[in-house]
Amino acid sequence: MLIGEVARRSGVSARMLRHYESLGLVRPSGRTGAGYREYSGADIRRIFHVESLRALGMSLREIGRALDDPDFAPATIVGDLVRATRERIAAETELLTRLRRIDAAGPADWEDVLQVVALLQALGSQSAGARQRAALAVADEVPVPVEALVEAVLRESEPNVAGALRWALARSGDGAGDGDGGGSGSGGPALLAEGLGAPVAAVRERAVRALAELPGEEAVARLRAALGHPDAVVRGHAALALGARGEADAVPALVDLVVAGRDDTGAADVLGVLAGDATAAERIATALAERLADAATDAPARGRLTQALAAVPGPTAARVLGELSRDADRAVALTATYVLGLRDAR
Repeated sequence: MLIGEVARRSGVSARMLRHYESLGLVRPSGRTGAGYREYSGADIRRIFHVESLRALGMSLREIGRALDDPDFAPATIVGDLVRATRERIAAETELLTRLRRIDAAGPADWEDVLQVVALLQALGSQSAGARQRAALAVADEVPVPVEALVEAVLRESEPNVAGALRWALARSGDGAGDGDGGGSGSGGPALLAEGLGAPVAAVRERAVRALAELPGEEAVARLRAALGHPDAVVRGHAALALGARGEADAVPALVDLVVAGRDDTGAADVLGVLAGDATAAERIATALAERLADAATDAPARGRLTQALAAVPGPTAARVLGELSRDADRAVALTATYVLGLRDAR
């Protein structure tokens, strides 16, 4: 079969067939009397083999090596192709994400585009100082999609940089859930709520701390949902943030913090603020008294609960403190007596 007919039947151009021949991939088995290339059935099968392997993403050099090596192991080359394809997809996905974020920033001209690109790169810098400067620039100069800010918040381990990023996110309009989240269809609270489901505890803590600093009702709603989170650290941060905003639903989780001795001083302060009216004060004092009964054998927890009662007004707190002033645990009794003295002096 001459080259023209092979090209028509195989779909491979005559020019490409000549290129294959120059590389030694497919050599026609014979020549006509006039010197034209003549391909045998075996040559045509090899052409289809070459095209099939090209369709899998192999280079012509790799194809030649595979077809001519008698020890060729298809599983090895397929494994290599899988890895290369994954790497290519990851790179293209990263590029697509970057382009979407630039587009979401709404650049007016090329200068804006370059500025956004520079900030996105700085947010991913190895230098903590560069990341912090980028966070401050985001807040004061250049709008960066909330999706990029949330991603930076969730991966940031440097405390000062993390604080700057949370501040920048809280100052951004989309950070409070007012925008479309850089094309994702979600604002900051929704994206951070997804971070609460991360398998890494540090990421979950970063997410709830960022949520705690966001303004708006959506952030409050996400924090309320976090009160039921299986991670005690997430529940604790959510309770502290909600309690500071006057949310009574945070009381049980705040009492848990006191018992556990984790942020117990802050939790006790917030409980004191929430106990601003008589009804709330009685509810909080009752909750603390119940946990005192449950912690009968946990002396440190009983001490912390006794101290937490100091900021709670009302008759129930006074009665419980009176009972504790006669407690068998001398440390608890002394604490309760001291607290009662302070209350009487007011």
